[in-house]
Formats: sequence, C-alpha cells, structure tokens
Amino acid sequence: MALALRAGRSRLRAMLEVSHNGWLVIAAFAVALMAGFTGLSLTKGASALPPARRKLVIVLAAVILGGGIWSMHFVAMLGLQLPILFYYDALVTLISALVAILVVGVALLLLHFRRRTPQLVIAAGVIVGLGIVVMHFIGMEAMRVCRAVYDAWDVALSAAASVALSVAAIGVAYGARTHRNILLGTVCFAAAVVTMHFTAISLTDFVATGEASVSGPALSNEALALGVTLAVFLICGGFVLTGISLMEPGAEPDPTADEPPLPQPKPSAATALPGVPYEREGQTFFAPRERIAAIRAEGHYTILYMDGEQLFCPWSITEAEARLKPSGFLRAHRSYLINPSHVTRFERARDNGLCHFERTPGLGRVPVSRSRLAVVREALGV
Repeated sequence: MALALRAGRSRLRAMLEVSHNGWLVIAAFAVALMAGFTGLSLTKGASALPPARRKLVIVLAAVILGGGIWSMHFVAMLGLQLPILFYYDALVTLISALVAILVVGVALLLLHFRRRTPQLVIAAGVIVGLGIVVMHFIGMEAMRVCRAVYDAWDVALSAAASVALSVAAIGVAYGARTHRNILLGTVCFAAAVVTMHFTAISLTDFVATGEASVSGPALSNEALALGVTLAVFLICGGFVLTGISLMEPGAEPDPTADEPPLPQPKPSAATALPGVPYEREGQTFFAPRERIAAIRAEGHYTILYMDGEQLFCPWSITEAEARLKPSGFLRAHRSYLINPSHVTRFERARDNGLCHFERTPGLGRVPVSRSRLAVVREALGV
C-alpha cells in the first residue's frame, strides 16, 4: 500500500502544468470555420453532377474538411504551452491527417452517392464526429518527450460532444442546400472540432517521459508550424474562392426574405424542344415537362426534381422560366420554379407560403416568397 501511495504521489508530481496561447486558440477556431465553409460549399449541388465530376468534388471537399480538422488540432497544439520542450513523430502526425481525410471522405460518399434519408444523414454525422475523435487521439500519440494521459471516460465524453455537434452540422448543412444552411452547418462543424479538442485537452494530463524514439522523422514545433501554415494557406485560398459565391447574383437568398418582383422574361421560341435537358454520365437526356415537380437554381445552372431524382440541367433559372412558362411552371421563389400539378399541400406562413411536394422524394417543400404569393395561390386555386 505504501509503495502504491508513493507511486501515486510521484505520478502527481510528474504532471506538467498546461496553459494555452489565446491568440492561437482563436486562430484554431477560425481555421475550422474556413475549412467547414469551404468543404460544405464545394459539395453544394454535387449530387446532380456526373459521377466522375462528383467524385472529384468529394475528394476536394474531403481534403479540405479533413485537412481543416487536422490543421485546427495542430494550430491549437502549437498554442499548448508546457514547461518542457517536446516534438512530434512525423509519421504518426501524417497518419492522423490521412485518417481525418479518409473518414470525412466516407461520410461525403454516403451523402452524395446514396439516397439521402434522415438515417443516412445521422450516420454521416456520426462518422464525421468519430473521425474527429480518432484524428485527435492519434495526433496526441505523436507527442514525444512528454505523453498525454487520459482514460476511456475521457475519450467517451469527448466523443459524445464531437458526435452530437457533427450530427447537427451535417443535419443542418444537408437539411436544405441553401447558403443559410451551409453557414449554420459551418458554425456547427467548427464547434464540433473545437469543442471536441478542448474538451479532450481539459481532461488530459501531460507527463514528462524523456523518451525520444520516433518511427519517422522528428517534427519540432517550428517545423510543424511551417507545415500547418502551408495547410492553412491552402484552406484560406479555398475559402476565398468559395466565399465569392455568397456575393454572386445567382446566390440563394433567405427563403423568408421579402423579395421585390423580378421582371418576367419573355417566352422564347425554343419551347418546341422535346423536353428539359439534363446531363448524366457525359450524355444529355431530355426530361418530359409534366414529370418535373420543381426546378431549383444552383449558381448558373439548375437542378430538376423528377421521380425522386435530382438531375443536373445546363439551363439557368431565368432561361428555364422563359422556356417553361407556357407549360404552366411558376416562379414561386427567386430560386425555384414549380409545377403546380405536383403540389400536394399549400401552407401559409405569415406573409410567405410553402408548397409541399409529398410525392416527390428529396424535395419536401418549396418556399413561396411574398411577392409571388398571390400568383401561386391563384394557380393552386386557394
């Protein structure tokens, strides 16, 4: 018993005092925000792309999101202040980055190559949350000269926070692929990464080991800072490029916002086309107008909702309105054309409205802006 008590006191004496650089904590949160926004914005509309292009988009988004998780972790670790000098095993550090990218990639593949049900969205959020946890603790195992000390309860508590916030992030971002949802999902994603990291760190003790063996090259804090700076530089570049989409004229506004009426484009003579064009696997097909439930603006092109599928159409929303107005399609919102024959229920919400499409999987409902409320209600006979 005496030996055990002496061993316990010795262990307590070996615990290192921990503090953080506040500026690097803020920088870590900023990195997570930029990575989240960039990755979630890149995948907007990806499900309607041909498979080859869709895979490329998912790879880029996985690298950005997974790299953002890794970069946030090590920016925060650069801010970790211990009374001894320590360094990292480069091989283990690299493995932690690859794990983050791989796990996020699996979640994105499920979201964009499988039917997106609520259960699948939750599963993708759980995968991302667990990926953040695994990346964190692999990264902690890369430390040399000192060691992180934690137990199963510490891991479980950190995982619970990460999974809950990651499910919220994916659920919000994929609940409706609007800029508002992506922004809210970005905040939840950043909160998941940062909360998980600092929850785990607060439950972790650090002890000096003096062990300097590494399975790969050794990374000092200075060398790690260079690598992290390069990763953050690339994330910032992607953030700037995707952030421009918020200022594009075709960007989706808030569905509840009051919108001024837009001038109605004149129908063109091209309405004699066999149908509405959509692209799949490098080929162009034509969808019968009567089978299309709604059309959504997606930048400079559109997405067709037909028979439970979301199809990539090269027309802009303005061109689609001009060509399909004679077929009975209505502009219900700045970003939506609807086919009234597919509406199953209309709901009035203050000065706006909602058209429900319960027979069209993946669509759900379409907002009706105040400026178009009267026209839509007249067409529906309500």
